[in-house]
Amino acid sequence: MKVNHSETQQTIACPHCGHHLHITLDASNGDQDFFEECPNCCHDIHINLHLDDLDRTLDVNILSDDEQVY
Repeated sequence: MKVNHSETQQTIACPHCGHHLHITLDASNGDQDFFEECPNCCHDIHINLHLDDLDRTLDVNILSDDEQVY
């Protein structure tokens, strides 16, 4: 997604139940790693943001809280 270093709205799907929800992404703070709770199933959604200054894009990764990263 192209970024202008401000807040942007994005629709994501919960990795647990598939429910669609709207989140606000703030690219002004650089790379971020946080959790949101799904209002439908109440499971945590792990959201990882990476700001690529060279391409001026924001990479958004949506993970369930129980996935293992090796």
